[in-house]
Amino acid sequence: MDIDNRKYNVVTLCGSIKFKDKFEEVQEKLTLEGNIVLIPNFFNNIKKEDITSETKRMLDKMHRQKIDMSDEIYVINFGGYIGESTKAEIEYAKTNGKKIFYLENIK
Repeated sequence: MDIDNRKYNVVTLCGSIKFKDKFEEVQEKLTLEGNIVLIPNFFNNIKKEDITSETKRMLDKMHRQKIDMSDEIYVINFGGYIGESTKAEIEYAKTNGKKIFYLENIK
């Protein structure tokens, strides 16, 4: 297909932000494969416990909107870890008919 007429696949990365390095690695790989990649916001200077419940709800809603804009999600389940927020994002994606891919095979 002519690169000028190509519609790019949109992927949202989901997973624990403690795996920032894996997010960046996967984002680069998927981008070079021709995908538009949406990622969570990383908080280098803010501790998780310093985020208010209102801000957490806003960020969760923003991430669900990223999933809505996507064709698929890609779960960063490094070491097999999938936290509660990521589980909720996977269920949200399933409910909305999104394709789901994982960094590591799930057991």
